[in-house]
Amino acid sequence: MSGVLCYLLLLFLLGPGSVGRKTEPQVDIGGQDLFRGHDQYDFSIVLAASERQCFWHFAHQSGHFYLTYMVQWVRGMGNDRHLYSTVSSPQGYLVAFTNDAAGQINFPTQETGFYEMCLSNVHNTFGRMQVFLNFGVYYEGFEEAQKNKEEEKKQLNDTLSTIQGSVNRLQDHIFHIWRHYNFARMRKGADHYLLLSNYNYVNWWSAAQSVIIVAAGYLQLLFLKKLFNTDIKKPRC
Repeated sequence: MSGVLCYLLLLFLLGPGSVGRKTEPQVDIGGQDLFRGHDQYDFSIVLAASERQCFWHFAHQSGHFYLTYMVQWVRGMGNDRHLYSTVSSPQGYLVAFTNDAAGQINFPTQETGFYEMCLSNVHNTFGRMQVFLNFGVYYEGFEEAQKNKEEEKKQLNDTLSTIQGSVNRLQDHIFHIWRHYNFARMRKGADHYLLLSNYNYVNWWSAAQSVIIVAAGYLQLLFLKKLFNTDIKKPRC
């Protein structure tokens, strides 16, 4: 009997929420709702030879995480444009990876926490590269939940609710358009650096050929002069 009482007391102290809790934080804690909106970042980084850099980005459960990257230029020996990138869950498990000059990673977030993104320039032992990154997380359906809460609080009329729904859908479309625009900007940047590299290559190669042609002409002139000139200043033939 005493063992049963101890067990009931233990369950009372722990509470029903101590078993099987989801990783998603509780909503309405202290009267404040968790913000579940779109956030995205885009910037460029330079990876030295064999360098590895990692970034962390917070995401809630039931979101959509994405990572897009493109190698813009490579300098040094080897010039391998492949980039090894990985994304790990908050628990440290590998979620996705790519090994290419340009890649996209998309997956639904199964748990709440900081997701780790690592970029490794492992293919270039003596070369560095510049990489353009675009990553973030977005949520589908959070606008409707927020709209219902606003309707319950303020009793908005049908016209305003329709306008709000249209604005939310427009924001979603603008967000995805911005993602595609960033990828197009990556490709444009890579083409720009490739054009500059080819321009410098053509200029240096043309200058080197000009120097070789002038030097070869000068050496030919000296050789011909030695054929027709002697020490007694009489022609040999």
